[in-house]
Amino acid sequence: QALFGIIQGSTYRDLREESSEILKQISFDGFAIGGLAVGEGQLEMLKVLDYTPDFLPENTPKYLMGVGKPTDIVESVIRGVDMFDCVLPTRSGRTGQALTRMGAINIRNARHVNDPRPLDFECSCPTCKCYSRAYLNHVNKSNEIISSILLTWHNLHYYQKLMFGLRSSIKNGTLETFCEDFYKNLE
Repeated sequence: QALFGIIQGSTYRDLREESSEILKQISFDGFAIGGLAVGEGQLEMLKVLDYTPDFLPENTPKYLMGVGKPTDIVESVIRGVDMFDCVLPTRSGRTGQALTRMGAINIRNARHVNDPRPLDFECSCPTCKCYSRAYLNHVNKSNEIISSILLTWHNLHYYQKLMFGLRSSIKNGTLETFCEDFYKNLE
């Protein structure tokens, strides 16, 4: 277990810096950036992340609380954030949304009724290997629990691959290229 201090201060640089300074005086294993992704919008959140990680010790984990959209994760990693938590992969799965490298897919859409393709041809998760969009559309519209299970399974796999790719690209010094490819796939 690790004890994290939570940096607060809304979107005010001076308050975040003051909070950081006070918390650094206490011996924490890492630092959480709190009070973001609560309605301020992505651009404002990223402005705060442009400076807040720099207030913290370089060799401690930096955790962004409650943030989980793929683009938010990528942009936060670019700015020095290491860890995330969010209900998005499971909530999306329960509501018929699959997160893919090309963007989100709403499996409830009528265009998937007879679609034999997987959610993502390049995905190696069991959902993509064994089930078509047509099947996922059917079980979702039938309110079968297997829909939530399969979509959540896929979404969690997607996040595992995203985070693996980010970690590997940081280690290999290719983060910029990884991010360029990430955004190209979304186009």
